[in-house]
Amino acid sequence: MSRPYRRAALPTAAAATAVAAVLGLAACSASSGQSGSSSDAQAVKVNPADDQLAADPLAAVRAAADITGHNGSIQDVTTLHTVAAKKQMLLHGTGVYDYSSHLGRVEVTVPAGSGTAPAGKLTEIVSPGLVYLQNSGAKVPAGKWVKLSVQQLGDGNLVSSGATDPASAADALRGAETAQLVDSATVNGVVLKHFRGTLDLTAAAKATGGPSSQGLALAAHTFTVKKVPYDVWLDEHGRINKIVEVFTFAQVPGSTAAKDQVVVTSTSVFSGFGTPVQVAVPSDADIVAPSAAAGSK
Repeated sequence: MSRPYRRAALPTAAAATAVAAVLGLAACSASSGQSGSSSDAQAVKVNPADDQLAADPLAAVRAAADITGHNGSIQDVTTLHTVAAKKQMLLHGTGVYDYSSHLGRVEVTVPAGSGTAPAGKLTEIVSPGLVYLQNSGAKVPAGKWVKLSVQQLGDGNLVSSGATDPASAADALRGAETAQLVDSATVNGVVLKHFRGTLDLTAAAKATGGPSSQGLALAAHTFTVKKVPYDVWLDEHGRINKIVEVFTFAQVPGSTAAKDQVVVTSTSVFSGFGTPVQVAVPSDADIVAPSAAAGSK
């Protein structure tokens, strides 16, 4: 029987520190094992060609996650820029998400000299309510994975593993409170409309529903700036082509002092709409307990 889980604070200056930062806290609780689908994959089959960008900015932004999901899959290029006092860190990654299986895969390069984060490649597989982590720079046996519930991560895995997975980045827009059309531009022959505003993660969690909402709900409690700023670029069908979200949390739990705040800017660029992708969860034989991984040599 697992001991009650006590939520740990987010990592500090190397905010998105991945496996090495979560192994200790994960040992206190078993994964939730929850399954099921959420609204990030559409229950009703829709022809993506029939989707149109709504004229109302707020309606367009709130519908963007569903419309993007109508395409069945996406490819993602992601960056995570972390600023804490005078320290900064920039992580780059690539990923895919399959809306049919509700599975995503993100690979992040952690550079040397990233504070407490071990250098190497972090691979993350996300499914509703669960995350599988593999880090070549941490003390995890080669080829093995650590399986965690998002409830075991202080921010619900929104930034703590080095990237905001594409589904979560999109789902957050369901909680948009304000939206303003900034401008329009043609990028690679595609006309994109740029919207800016703030979103509420609690509202986003309620609108998303199911296990996929758990990470958003946890982040809503963890982040110190509750009205999350965002910028999003939508095409004529209302699909997300680029999204920027700015998350803020305290590296000293409970502190509201400016010097203790960590600001994480998450940027995702989506492409390859509908291009088939393959993502699978690791086999049970390749999963190790967090405590065993932390103690491996």
